[in-house]
Amino acid sequence: MKKILIINGPNLNLLGDREKNFYGDTTLEKIQNICQTVCNKYQLECEFFQNNNEGALIDKIQSVDKGYGGIIINPAAYTHTSIAILDALRATSKPKIEIHISNIYAREDYRRKSITSEAVNGVICGFGENSYSLAIEAISKLIYK
Repeated sequence: MKKILIINGPNLNLLGDREKNFYGDTTLEKIQNICQTVCNKYQLECEFFQNNNEGALIDKIQSVDKGYGGIIINPAAYTHTSIAILDALRATSKPKIEIHISNIYAREDYRRKSITSEAVNGVICGFGENSYSLAIEAISKLIYK
């Protein structure tokens, strides 16, 4: 069974409490449970990680080549600002999918540019918690092709 890494960036630990008009009332814990269930369906094991610090996210991305089949990342606000996360994503040859709960292209102007998407195989956004399930299905096809 292949293992994937699911990374969640800053403020996603506040899901369920913050900006429900964009993110709904689903908590990160509920999303983690959904991911584990969906991963089982696709014969994947998942490690779920959230951190508010850019350096911790970079360290985790850099671990992907050692023991993971791919990465799903919701870089959150770092999507629009972090060249360091972009560089870390570029450094791994494993399949990578960027996800967002909200549709970043239907939001504020500064959210419509994803710096990090330049280094991933694809982007899924705007499907709420289902963005994670869709990404797991997609990455399983990249891993097991």
